[in-house]
Amino acid sequence: MATGKEYKEYILEQLSNIDGISCRSMMGEYIIYIDGKIAAYLCDNRFLVKDMPCTTSMLKEAKREIPYEGAKEMLLVENTDDRAFLKELLETVNEHLPPPSNRRKK
Repeated sequence: MATGKEYKEYILEQLSNIDGISCRSMMGEYIIYIDGKIAAYLCDNRFLVKDMPCTTSMLKEAKREIPYEGAKEMLLVENTDDRAFLKELLETVNEHLPPPSNRRKK
């Protein structure tokens, strides 16, 4: 089941108070970027963030789920109604991610 347009629009609205957020389609699902860095996925109408020490401490009770076959586990964010929490979560992720790579397409 692919992520619905309505769910994507809802999540993007919830994240609209965060500078540097962008979204890109990936085979019926979506990747959420912050300042050009992959921070989260929208897969099967689920909001999943990278599993890192900083996110684990903020999402202590979160389930670990696989966004798609062959991917690493990510943390399921269920509290998508709390915009202030989402802002804090993604800004924390941004602080702990390395800068985006400058890979050139061939």
